[in-house]
Amino acid sequence: MLRVILTVLTGIVGAGLLHLVIILSLPSFSERDAYSRVEKEGAPFRFHTIGSKPDAAGLVKDDPFLDVAVCAFDISDQPVRMKATEPVPFWSFATFDSASNETFSINDRTAADRKLDLIVATPVQATALRKALPSSALQPIIVETTQEQGYAVLRALAPQTSFKPATAAFLGAAECSTMEWD
Repeated sequence: MLRVILTVLTGIVGAGLLHLVIILSLPSFSERDAYSRVEKEGAPFRFHTIGSKPDAAGLVKDDPFLDVAVCAFDISDQPVRMKATEPVPFWSFATFDSASNETFSINDRTAADRKLDLIVATPVQATALRKALPSSALQPIIVETTQEQGYAVLRALAPQTSFKPATAAFLGAAECSTMEWD
């Protein structure tokens, strides 16, 4: 009986210590998520190119054949428009919410004219945009999300060194900006 009581007490004390360590270490881990790192890259509503060595925010591109840019955004006041039109062999784009859940993705093979043109908006903003935008065959894709804060990741393929200037131009000219609307 004494062994059972000792085992139970050891388990309770161990579980208590484990919970205490986890709770005390949460502030340290909460600043290491992807959204926080993207926010630290610089001003929001602007694509920031990620280098092959870790930067101050801790982000690094780990694939030598892909050039990467990230943009943090907040659509609580206005939708955000993402555009990229420079020619590259391949590009992919994805948006994530602040919890790093992917909310949308597209690549040049599925985009109209192989160009990125989309708007990220809340459902209310998206409804207003659909009413305001003229109906044309090449209007931007409207991506609805209930999460107001998030980030976008734009990748461009550079299969050889000679493609680096084209991918740099593609990422440098990419737009991530707020959108005025009524």
